[in-house]
Amino acid sequence: MGIASLVLGILSLLICWIPCVNYFAFIPAIVGLILGIVDTVQKSKKGENKGMSIAGIILTAIALVVIFLWTVVFGAAAANVNEADVENFVRSINETYANYNY
Repeated sequence: MGIASLVLGILSLLICWIPCVNYFAFIPAIVGLILGIVDTVQKSKKGENKGMSIAGIILTAIALVVIFLWTVVFGAAAANVNEADVENFVRSINETYANYNY
């Protein structure tokens, strides 16, 4: 389970940096976090090495933080857009391309 947690952590960490696609990394990150925690608890009871599961926990936790931060950034950006801004943007695009002959 430690290896699975590490692999899911790496996968989630790679995907989470891509805007609008990072939400697909949420499920593997949660699964990797759960697997890493379960593996760490099991190996600490047996006294075995738990390095891979701890690395998986750290990677999935970082991925979850990045996903959360992207969500906050996109939410703040969406909250600051109002109708006047959109209308001005559309008007400027129409004025720019009105003079072109196709």
